Amino acid sequence: MLKFLEKPNICSLLFLELSKVQDDEVGDGTTSVTVLTSELLKEAEKLVSCRIHPQTIVAGWRKSVKAAEKALEAAAVDHSSDPEKFREDLMNIARTTLSSKILVQHRDHFAKLAVDAVLRLKGSGDLNAIQIIKKLGGGMVDSFLDEGFLLDKKIGVNQPKKIENAKILIANTPMDADKIKVFGSRVRVDSTAKIADLEMAEKQKMKEKVEMIIKHDINCFINRQLIYNYPEQLFADAGVMAIEHADFEGVERLALVTGGEIVSTFGRPDLVKLGTCKKIEEVMIGEDKLIHFSGCALNEACTVVIRGATQQILDEAERSLHDALCVLTQTVKETRTVNGGGASEVLMAHAVSQLAAKTPGKEAAAMESFATALRQLPTIIADNAGYDSADLVAKLRAAHTQGKNTYGLNMVNGTVGDMRDLGITESYQVKRQVLLSAAEAAEMIVRVDNIVKAAPR
Repeated sequence: MLKFLEKPNICSLLFLELSKVQDDEVGDGTTSVTVLTSELLKEAEKLVSCRIHPQTIVAGWRKSVKAAEKALEAAAVDHSSDPEKFREDLMNIARTTLSSKILVQHRDHFAKLAVDAVLRLKGSGDLNAIQIIKKLGGGMVDSFLDEGFLLDKKIGVNQPKKIENAKILIANTPMDADKIKVFGSRVRVDSTAKIADLEMAEKQKMKEKVEMIIKHDINCFINRQLIYNYPEQLFADAGVMAIEHADFEGVERLALVTGGEIVSTFGRPDLVKLGTCKKIEEVMIGEDKLIHFSGCALNEACTVVIRGATQQILDEAERSLHDALCVLTQTVKETRTVNGGGASEVLMAHAVSQLAAKTPGKEAAAMESFATALRQLPTIIADNAGYDSADLVAKLRAAHTQGKNTYGLNMVNGTVGDMRDLGITESYQVKRQVLLSAAEAAEMIVRVDNIVKAAPR
């Protein structure tokens, strides 16, 4: 195991996969799970140097995980039966999640955006119904939630800019001149008249294709690929709004929110499911024109428009908001919540220490090391805030020993306080996943005796 820890490249790959799993499972807690795993490995290294076998360490850790999980479950509260309290829980979770991210200065504003967007999903947890659009310009407080769907494209020339009760055909088909798509092929003619005949034949073929599309009884046609000038003119003459080059993600999400399906052949209109919405119109956001779909078939559909000064800020804000949305959707499914600010970690550490005191043998040392690793999370929180971590964590341990299980770190004043009063709440599912993932990853590394690497070519 010691030799394994000397291989930073292998360890870093494992930590990378660990963070990815955490992000895929619950969407947040990637830093926490990495830190806890690191602290467990530090403690394991000390135990191995004291001649305690890795199998003994793993056995102690497994008992510790069960005790910690049981304590966490007992401390979790569920307000799903009270809509007002549950909304407040969601707001607190969103604020807590955003506190460690770039959006911390505007966390109340973005927490409200995230909670409103997730509650629109009505428990479905389908994040595909929530679109995030980034637009340069303005301040971050100018970001807003728009009910409906925004497509970052423009309506074609000479076509209606507004449609009521839209019937939408969503397609992925070439709408350019039908060129011979064989590399290196050429068409030889012996007169310019034959070139004109070829062009007329192409135009006629395209006209027939447009007529087949219009037969679907639609007033809006959205294509993933380009629409050339001639078919665009034909659509305009027929009073059909044509939107070209909607990217793949845009087309997929549009099909979801309008209730339609993506088609590429148009011979059987009776078998095609069209998308519907109450209104399509062109809107301005900043200096850009976008197409707004309101009253979609999927009522949960909404768009968060993020504004910011630079592209880097917008990208980081999107990642931060995505984390908050993921945590909130998990909380809507698993409605239990726990206290943040290091309260849950110290609570679990206290339960593990109590079990260690009752356990005979070397496993007790492994359990105590697990508790020490858990207590390192509030220690790091205090250190990052610039406070005396040794003093604060000692006070926090004393409070939990006295039965004050809801106490954690108040990083505004640098004191120990009640997390319920401060509104520092976290998702039970996130905390549980951090505990289980970190323990499993650390156990996997501890059980490795040596790494044999093939010599490079």
